[in-house]
Amino acid sequence: MRFAIAIALLVPIARADSPPTFAHDIAPIVYEKCAACHHAGAAAPFSLLTYDDVKKRAAQIAAATKSGYMPPWLPEKSPEAGYGEFQDDRRLTQEQIETISAWARAGAPEGPAAEIPPAPLYASDWTLGPPDLVLEAKNPVQLPASGRDIYWNLIFDPHMTERRWVRAVEIRPGLPRVVHHANLLVDRAGAARLQEKSPGKGFPGMDLVIGRSPFDPDGNFLFWKPGNAPHVEPDGFAWPLGPGNQLVLNMHLQPSGKPEQVRPSIGLYFTDHRQTQFPLLVQLEDDQALDIPAGTRDFPVSDDFKLPLDADILAVYPHAHYLGKLLEAYATLPDGSKKWLIRIPNWDQNWQAVYYYREPVFLPKDSVIHMRYHYDNSTANPRNPNSPPKRVTAGNQSTDEMAHLWLQILPHAPGDHRRELEAAVMRHRIEKNPNDATAHMNLGALLLSRLDPQAAVAELHTAARLAPKRPEVHNMLGLGLATLNRNSEAIPQFELALRLRPDYASARFNLATALAKVGRIDEAIANLRQILAANPDDPYAKRRLAELSGLHPNPKP
Repeated sequence: MRFAIAIALLVPIARADSPPTFAHDIAPIVYEKCAACHHAGAAAPFSLLTYDDVKKRAAQIAAATKSGYMPPWLPEKSPEAGYGEFQDDRRLTQEQIETISAWARAGAPEGPAAEIPPAPLYASDWTLGPPDLVLEAKNPVQLPASGRDIYWNLIFDPHMTERRWVRAVEIRPGLPRVVHHANLLVDRAGAARLQEKSPGKGFPGMDLVIGRSPFDPDGNFLFWKPGNAPHVEPDGFAWPLGPGNQLVLNMHLQPSGKPEQVRPSIGLYFTDHRQTQFPLLVQLEDDQALDIPAGTRDFPVSDDFKLPLDADILAVYPHAHYLGKLLEAYATLPDGSKKWLIRIPNWDQNWQAVYYYREPVFLPKDSVIHMRYHYDNSTANPRNPNSPPKRVTAGNQSTDEMAHLWLQILPHAPGDHRRELEAAVMRHRIEKNPNDATAHMNLGALLLSRLDPQAAVAELHTAARLAPKRPEVHNMLGLGLATLNRNSEAIPQFELALRLRPDYASARFNLATALAKVGRIDEAIANLRQILAANPDDPYAKRRLAELSGLHPNPKP
């Protein structure tokens, strides 16, 4: 377990006749702002837990803090503009920066050794204490000594026997110094297994998207970055994990100069407090606009989304790659006033993070959220991966670009209003890209759930035209048609879904239901028996088979 000794947050102002000392002035700053990364086994390359550790790097620390490079913290803070107040702010005050500089110039005096505060203690155990469930990768990821960054996904199976509520996740990356960051995704449909060629070995990919039901949208950031403490969800915000669910860890790995093995593990912390608050992760993006000519110093990309309801913004996660420079997000309220969400004047993807607000940011209905990103593809950008600069477009490699703004949004009214919010998100995606088959499918599913099957079928027909080889699209279209009692049209859609994916139990059950409604009882029973042959305990198939067998006591075998 990690134990942190309470450190005074206020740094005394050094007297004019006495230089700052490590004991009284520097240790409190270093232990609070630096030690989380700078200790043995952490991501930083050296430790800063003793006077000797800090003294021999006094000039380096003074330069890094004066330039703003350390401690790493990207969001700009301006009391006048109000760019956003975030939890766990690592920025140093100007007074602290000047104190460090004065201490280094004075020769880094120790002061009374007996008065140095105790350094934080970092053990190898879990930060939040022993987890309720620990999952370890079956096989380590083999990281070569050199070459390009590697993006790898590992699948973890928690083997849940009942639904539990997760209040916190702690990701232990295995070898923090080579792991740039990691995202955890919940896979409820087994979609990730289809991408894994060798069981237990994982599969490559940078920005992984897990196919999932629109009725089970992402609502929580599950993110690891060096130096960031695990986020504990408040009561009511825990998320469900049930039987058949799997977790996918998406890691960004950086070669260290020698071959390495990276074997991460995940700690899950459960709670008995069920979910009563239902936030939604909403993404603004405009990757299709990313086509940045070589030498361009200011390439703007934008997106705008109108809120369909009153909402609180709980957290924000901006994302770009090496060419990102100025990243801004703000809202225009219905009265025309402007409210900042975040402003990053000097983006560096090495220090990207999820930022939680100290207090939720309330936005009334019809507020418009704006994403305004600027990219620098010139030689003036020290992080430009190409020398000389080259044309850069959107893509999954780190040398490509992205323009993403993720927001954790909680509808202000009590209850679960995610479907209303997600429907607005899907319409926004379709407005930007009419050929977005997933958006059409999800909007159709949401309309179906909101008892508008006629509009749902129109969206699902469009999705099927755009993505004719996606079985879930045909299954959903079949459901829409069946809801309108157009079962003779629904049956071919279910059959097509099964030709594309023969083990698609949901489509086979829906086919059986539609066949029964048009009087084809024998065929319905045969399909239900096929489901039970693969899964004898399927309760829905067993109940439906019993019902149909009662109607048709002598079905054909």
